[in-house]
This record gives sequence, C-alpha cells and structure tokens, in this order.
Amino acid sequence: MSAVLQSSGKGKRPAAPVLPSPAAANAAAASFAALTARLDYLDQAEIEQVRKAYRFADEAHLGQIRASGEPYITHPIAVAAQCAEWKLDAQALMAALLHDAIEDCGVTKPQLIERFGAPVAELVDGLTKLDKLQFNTREENQAESFRKMLLAMARDVRVILIKLADRTHNMRTLDDVPREKWARISSETLEIYAPIAHRLGLNLTYRELQELAFRHLRPWRYAVLSKAVTKARNRRRDLIQKVHREVESSFAEAGIQVRISGREKTLYSVYRKMDEKHLSFAQVTDIYGFRVIVPSVLECYTALGLLHQMYKPVPGKFKDHIAIPKVNGYQSLHTTLVGPSGVNVEFQMRTEAMHLVAESGVAAHWLYKASDLDGDNADRLGTKWLQSLLDIQHETRDAAEFWDHVKIDLFPDAVYVFTPKSQIMALPRGATVVDFAYAIHSNIGDRTVAAKINGVQVPLRTELKNGDVVEVVTAPVSTPNPAWLGFVRTGRARSKIRHHLKSLAQVESQELGEKLLTQALRAEGLEKLPADDEEHHSIWEKLLRFTGSRSRDELLTDIGLGKRIASIVAKRLTTMLAAERGEKPDALLITRERYTAHENVSQGEVTLDGSENASVQFATCCRPVPGDEIVGYLGRGEGLVVHTEDCAVARRLQHKDSERFISVEWADEPVRPFETSLLVTVINGKGVLARVAAALASAEADITHVDMGDEKAQDATDLRFIVAVRDKAHLDGAMRVLKRTPSVLRVQRVRPGGAG
Repeated sequence: MSAVLQSSGKGKRPAAPVLPSPAAANAAAASFAALTARLDYLDQAEIEQVRKAYRFADEAHLGQIRASGEPYITHPIAVAAQCAEWKLDAQALMAALLHDAIEDCGVTKPQLIERFGAPVAELVDGLTKLDKLQFNTREENQAESFRKMLLAMARDVRVILIKLADRTHNMRTLDDVPREKWARISSETLEIYAPIAHRLGLNLTYRELQELAFRHLRPWRYAVLSKAVTKARNRRRDLIQKVHREVESSFAEAGIQVRISGREKTLYSVYRKMDEKHLSFAQVTDIYGFRVIVPSVLECYTALGLLHQMYKPVPGKFKDHIAIPKVNGYQSLHTTLVGPSGVNVEFQMRTEAMHLVAESGVAAHWLYKASDLDGDNADRLGTKWLQSLLDIQHETRDAAEFWDHVKIDLFPDAVYVFTPKSQIMALPRGATVVDFAYAIHSNIGDRTVAAKINGVQVPLRTELKNGDVVEVVTAPVSTPNPAWLGFVRTGRARSKIRHHLKSLAQVESQELGEKLLTQALRAEGLEKLPADDEEHHSIWEKLLRFTGSRSRDELLTDIGLGKRIASIVAKRLTTMLAAERGEKPDALLITRERYTAHENVSQGEVTLDGSENASVQFATCCRPVPGDEIVGYLGRGEGLVVHTEDCAVARRLQHKDSERFISVEWADEPVRPFETSLLVTVINGKGVLARVAAALASAEADITHVDMGDEKAQDATDLRFIVAVRDKAHLDGAMRVLKRTPSVLRVQRVRPGGAG
C-alpha cells in the first residue's frame, strides 16, 4: 500500500526495455486507472458515480502541483485508494476524491449537492471543517481533547476514516515537504491521528502512522533502532523458527486447526518502551511474538492451555481481552512465555472474526454484529468490509448504535470549544457562553457583558457547539445577573453566581440596615449611629447580646433583611446611651422628624433610585414605577419589598404586620427604568402583535416579556406585556400611543387583585 501511486500506474503498462519517464508515471498515477483495480466490490453504477467525482476533482485541481512535483489529483486518488482498501461505500470514495475541492478550488457546497447529492456534499463539508481546526499546543491533555473534539464533530464516522486516509498519504509523502515542517506534522500525527486510528481499531493504519511519524520526528533514533532490530531478527531467526515448528506440531497433535503468523513490535513501540521504562534495547524482550488464529472462542482458551504446557508463562503477563474486550472492540488472549534460551515470546490467541476486527476496526465490528459468523461469511467479511455503510445504517441501525457507543465512551455528553488563543475547553453538552466564561476564571464570568462565537455577536444564553471559537467581552463594572441561573449548566458557574449574589445582597442589606437604624435613631432624638470604635465598644457588645447577633455587621444586615426591627433596636440603643454615656435625646430633632415624615415614622424613611439591587425588591404583584404612591415592607429575611400604596397584597400585610412597614419615597432622578404590566386587548388579525410592539417601541418603552395565553385565538385577544418605563408619566404616554394603534380595543395597567 505504501507505493499506491508509484506502482499502480506502472503495473498497467506493457513491458518495455526502458522505465517510463517521471512524467508518464505521474500521468498514470493521476488517472482513474490507478483506482479502478480496487473498486471490484462496487457495482458498475457506483463505479460510474466515483468516475464522475474523479473527473470533477481532476478538472477542479487542474494546474495544481504537490510538493513532490506530481499533479495534485494524485493525492485525492491515493486517499480514495486507501478508502477502497477499507471497502468504503461509493459516497465515501466520491468524498475522498473531492475532499480538497471546497478548500482549495473555490467549489461551493451547493455545487456539490447539485452534482453529487447531499450525502456526499455533507461528507466533504465535514472534512473541510476538520481541516480548518488548528492544533497548536503540545500539552498531552490538549491532544486528548483535540482527538475527542475531532470525533465529536464528525457526525458520520466516514468523515474520520477519510481524514485518516488523507493523513496516511500525507505522511507517506512527507519526504517531499520542507524539513522544517516535519516535526509539527509528525507530532500532530502521533498525538492526534494515530490514537484515533487505534480507538477505531484500524490497527494497520495505527502502526503505519506511528512508524512514519517516528521516522520523521526522530530520524537518527529511527535509523539506529532499525539496524538493531534487523540484527536481532537475524540473530534470533533460528530460535523463532524453532518456536514456530514446536507450536505447530503441538497443535497438530491436539487436532486443532490453527494459523500461526509472526508479529513484530513496531520501532516506535520499542522506542516508547525503552523511553518510558528506561530500558536498553537488550532489555526489551517482547519484540517478537506470534499470532495464533483458531476457529472458535473455546479453542482460544484450549490453545492457551497447550502453550502454557509447552513453555512457562511469565507471571502477571496474561490478559483476557476476549472476556473483557477493549473499548474499540478488540478481542484476543495475550500471554508471554519463556521460550528456548530464556527468550520471552508473546502469543496472541484469537478467532478469524476477532482478527478482522483487530486489523480492520470499527466497520468490521458492525458487519460482525450484523450477522452470525461462520466459515462462509468470514470470507464475506474479508472482502466486503465496510461495504455500503449507509445501507448498514438504514437496515440494521447497528452501525449508528455502535458509533454512538464509541462516542459515549470517548466523551460523555461533552462539547469541545476553543478560546481565541486556540486553547481547547471541554464543557458539558448544553453549556452556554456564561459557563465558558466561568470555566476560564470566576472574575471573567462575573464581569461578562457580551460574547462572540466564531466572530459573530450572540446572546449570553447561546449553547455552544463542537469547534466553536468563543470570545467573551467583559466590563469592570459588570456583575452577575440572577437571570443567568436559569440557563447555566455547570456547577461551577452556578455556585460562583450564587456566591457573588449572596455577597452582594449581604453588603447591600448591611448598607440598608445602617440607613434604617440611623433613621430610627433620629426618630428617637439621636443624630447618628455610635461609631464602631474603642470608645463605644461596650455599648455595641451589650446591644449585640440583646439582639443575639454575633457582630455589628450581622446586626445591620439582619435589620436590612427584616429579621430585626430597627425601631426596637433604636429604642434599646437610646436607653443604653442615656444610661451609660448620658447622651440625652434631642427634643427638637424628635419633633422635626415626626412632623416632617410619614405618619408611620418608627423606622424613618428610605429613598429609592433603582440602584439598590438585591437589598430592595419591587413587588411583582403590583410592579410600582416612579410616580406611584408606595410603601415599604420589611419581610422576614427578604429585605425591603416595595409595593404600590393601593396594592391588595400590601394592604393584607399591613393589616396583620403593620410594625414591619416603613416609609419609602422615590428619588428625584431614578437611575434605571422599572418594569410594570400592561393588558392590551386587540382585534385578532395578521400582524397585530407587530403593530403593538412597534407602537411600544415608538413610545421608547422596552418590552421585557409578552404572553399571549394558551387559549385558542378569538376575535378579541388579550396580550399581556411587561414593559420597562422611566416613570408613571412615561407609562401614561406609552398607553396613549397604544390606544391610538389600529386593532387595539383597550389598554390597561394590570393592578393587584386583578383590577385594571
């Protein structure tokens, strides 16, 4: 297979006294004839389809030359030839021939759909997307993530198989590439593509990719090891032949039909063993081994027993991959025995079906599962390996199921995305931009204000997909939004948001508590709160014992959250200051506070401008806006809840819990808009929602939520909006604009208790 291009053309030429010229050899390699001999498993119509794809690719790549000087089309032909070795279906072979057409020739996906159908175009598009991925870090965990991401991105396993064929041919022709690129391409092959081939069970491809990468990455070590292995092979030839003869005769005596073949460790695996275990070449004992292929599973275990009677097994060197197969479906019994002259020899026992899966991988596994294996269809398996993959998927569903199982094992519900610097992040499936931001750093998450995916601005709740390049925009003044808790997926993001909101609420509640206690003290005739210093230390200690709080901050936070009533704490503090320090209440201050404030003055008055965040909530039952008459309720542990004065809920609370109400008023210039509810009754018709939304937009009222109800649309339909307005005057203006809108019958603000 290593000389697909070079030999296939020459093999078709008549014998001649001189070798063909390089130009003639190139022309042969670039012709469809280089591929036809391998397509005998396809029918004539399918071969014609593949020929069409070849003609299209040949025309598209016309004039393009590879680094070797060959016409570029030789590369797609070699990739298709490798796929034909694996008996891939016609669609996959067409995609292999066209795999560089979108990227290098300006051909578009719609063109491919028109000429060759959607399945082929999807395969080519999948390959093009994989080609755009850049792996540019040497960290091992990054390599693992990259491998998983490649597999996750390939919705169809054929994309990965074609990609592996593409990489294999590129590695075979790496000598023609400038030497400074060898290290990068070889490292990438070793770290990314060889392990993928291994995971999919493509053993021959796995070994070849490793060997080619090792030869180009460490040329000197490769040459030295190659010589050493050749010498050892020559030295031990007699010994290996002796073991082969003894094993064969032993199986013949036992009446077991067996096929024995030698197996040699790859140079790269010898090198890696020496490197990892700090061994010399002489200490690597299992360079040679035997593969024993028997008719049935039972005979695998019988063969093991026979071998253990012939030679002593090395303790701890037995593995049963038949009872417990590897992830990629590999099954065999492995044992290492002490052979003649004390040389360790490894044996692998397997059936023909297991051998096919071991050498040929994931597709053979599907075919094996799709039919019971006997002598006849062992041949069928060998010749029709992976034939018409789509047919298998449609007929048995086994192929799709098996690929899903492989994927689940590799990445349980994960997505793999890039940072702008090409670092790979693994996140749970369904993770959003906010999860990504917190995965980088909690400070990044806390300050996130916007995001881009693949250069396009997206909402923060956007779910990430494999291969996305995610860029987060932050602002120093930004803080986490409680609404994020509704869509984040990772525990880290959720806990960080909650922690921040809790800390924020505590700070704000403490500030509110201090304001409330100061105002309650003024109502008692004291100008300000005692300072938190040495002088007033004993006063604060006694007050904390009275309230049961652990610290001054906790007491103020409890007052802000409504767990303590400021007027009661203020009265106690006034009494203590008078008794201990002789600080008498100021009668004038008491009079001024009582007659200038609200009638319910016990806790003073709080001014609201919308900047209070977590410590102050605006009740959703009545949704007050600046300009409404309002009251404040210090709920137990909820902080300050603001209602409109005529709110039915507030009135009920006032009736049973009046001491918890405090006077509140709007600031002259609130710093943000406030939400309120509108009920708009409309004549149902085409475009009515758009007209209502346009009317609100023209009045500069932002729609934050719209509800059309679940009932079937009638002639007259109710639309419920939550809109953000500056104040009551702004709301009245928006309602006037709505009333003038065609199709609108009635507009009313939703008031507590259902009143309009």
